[in-house]
Amino acid sequence: MASDLKRGILPDTHLRKLIRDDTIHASPAMTDRQIQPASLDLRLGKKAYRLLSSFLPERSEISTQLNVPDLYQSDLVMYDIDLTHGAILEKGHVYLVPLLEHLSLPKDVRGRANPKSSTGRLDIFTRVITDLNVGFDEVRPGYHGPLYLEIVPRSFTIRVETGLALNQLRLLTGRSTVSDSQLRALHRSTKLLYHQHDDPTEARPLAARDVRVDRGLFLRIDLEGEEASNAIVGYRAKKNSHVIDLSKIGHYSACDFWEPIYRHPNSTLLLEPEEFYILASKERITVPTGYAAEMVAYEAACGELRTHYAGFFDPGFGAGNRKGTQVVLEVRPHDVPFLIHDGQTFFKVVYEHMLEPPKHGYGALIGSSYHQQGLTLSKHFKW
Repeated sequence: MASDLKRGILPDTHLRKLIRDDTIHASPAMTDRQIQPASLDLRLGKKAYRLLSSFLPERSEISTQLNVPDLYQSDLVMYDIDLTHGAILEKGHVYLVPLLEHLSLPKDVRGRANPKSSTGRLDIFTRVITDLNVGFDEVRPGYHGPLYLEIVPRSFTIRVETGLALNQLRLLTGRSTVSDSQLRALHRSTKLLYHQHDDPTEARPLAARDVRVDRGLFLRIDLEGEEASNAIVGYRAKKNSHVIDLSKIGHYSACDFWEPIYRHPNSTLLLEPEEFYILASKERITVPTGYAAEMVAYEAACGELRTHYAGFFDPGFGAGNRKGTQVVLEVRPHDVPFLIHDGQTFFKVVYEHMLEPPKHGYGALIGSSYHQQGLTLSKHFKW
């Protein structure tokens, strides 16, 4: 299969072929629900290891760190936990979970991982680790081996179990990034950004002169919300709350875990260090079916804060009767308080070519809790 590849992210049809060919394999076998238009959900295995710290396995296979005769003699692992019937992962602790999926990639196919949207919105910090690698969330070309997930719950203690998916994997080949000139042309022909506060079905696209690009597409933060004077513009995680069972959807009262943030008269917000916020973009974006998109990593020049944990958008995101979908941001400031204002440039999105369009666009087949979202908490909450 590898000889037929050109460049871009592999779509669902290719992922299914790789599964049939045992290039991606797992026990128990993977299900159709794991396959997204441009990514594959990765499932937790049967055991979690409570670690003393995070680490990177540049010099040895990860299994050598985990399979020691006496864990109490390990310089990394404190103890292990059985996940088959569910287990609690404590807030602020580092865990490592072997995933059910294994890879035997062609030599010109590599991987990149992201947390799923619900994972990011619960402030669960996760990173995929592979054997003999020097970085997180990157799977080198031609990798043969297991996958592991580092999990650090930041705001909430959580309950997880075997088979639960917290992360997703994309496979790609060649240089897939859409250039700035291509982004401008794509917006002129297809429209990538729309004004948030217009009628969703009649929204105006941003004028070409207002679209800012520089190795990606810049977006701004919305601190005005809806027209009401008491509009909610975000949420802040409460410091003390109960366990969240990630298998329970629409189960928890949001007010037990989150504090609403209302519009300030000046349309500003003071972000406090190490607090966790859910905010939303000033614009609505679309991702045409021949492309996928990703929020890029935080850049130091923009201020001491992390603006996302889960930042991948499948082909077809924002498509449908509504014109575009808001981007929901998971924000954690560091070191110093940070004042932001409505319309402030806050993050950017990098678009990438698909190897070919997927058979099904985002939300078309299995649905999604965030397909036509506004400012939205994770799917576990209700009001």
